[in-house]
Amino acid sequence: MSPNNAGSMRSLKVGGIAPFTATDYPGKLAAVIFVQGCPWRCGYCHNPHLQSRTGEGAVPWPQIMQLLERRVGLIDAVVFSGGEATTDSMLGDAIRAVRELGFSIGLHTAGAYPNRLAALLPLLDWVGFDIKAPFDGYHRVTSVGDSWRQAHNSARLILASGIPYEFRTTIHPSLLGEEDILSLAQTLQHMEVRNYALQLFRAQGCADAGLKAVSTAGYPGKALLEQIAAMFAQFTFRSA
Repeated sequence: MSPNNAGSMRSLKVGGIAPFTATDYPGKLAAVIFVQGCPWRCGYCHNPHLQSRTGEGAVPWPQIMQLLERRVGLIDAVVFSGGEATTDSMLGDAIRAVRELGFSIGLHTAGAYPNRLAALLPLLDWVGFDIKAPFDGYHRVTSVGDSWRQAHNSARLILASGIPYEFRTTIHPSLLGEEDILSLAQTLQHMEVRNYALQLFRAQGCADAGLKAVSTAGYPGKALLEQIAAMFAQFTFRSA
């Protein structure tokens, strides 16, 4: 890496790193780099401290690279998450540097920046795509009126890329009723999504007291889960 590249890398604003996980990249042991910044404000977010960006980031990039160099041979992959990792314009440089160490690269994204995502897709080996709601109700989750458009464009890009992926939706009864969940699943089936997961809201890390106060017992119903499971080649339900 040239000195100029090394200098630009330090501007990647990293909020933290998980040096080992067996759940964030399917079938691989991985580290997760949490990038600061997100333009959306989902109430159920379990990393709200990463929504804003600080001047230098919480963890200097050279420190991240030193840690990853020590993990070579111990883990298989590195996942860039957030926040919304594509918020940071230096993400592509960071991915290239990590690829040079021999790791597979995963990305967790909600698709807020489809143009940036399009440029990143050739560098990725797997994408976890957070699709929030039926497109006509996206603003109820993100608090941003036109967010559905970015998500829709990003979904199309991922499906066209041929890269392995998982589309997944975090569900909470105050935000998505069962009819909303079914509507979204039908839309994804029509888009020819093959791998889909529903994730039940987790209170850990969530800053919204109202959402945490609502019971999720019996939600979603077994019949709905069975109906949705039949719609996809691969379906997963992750309970809290």
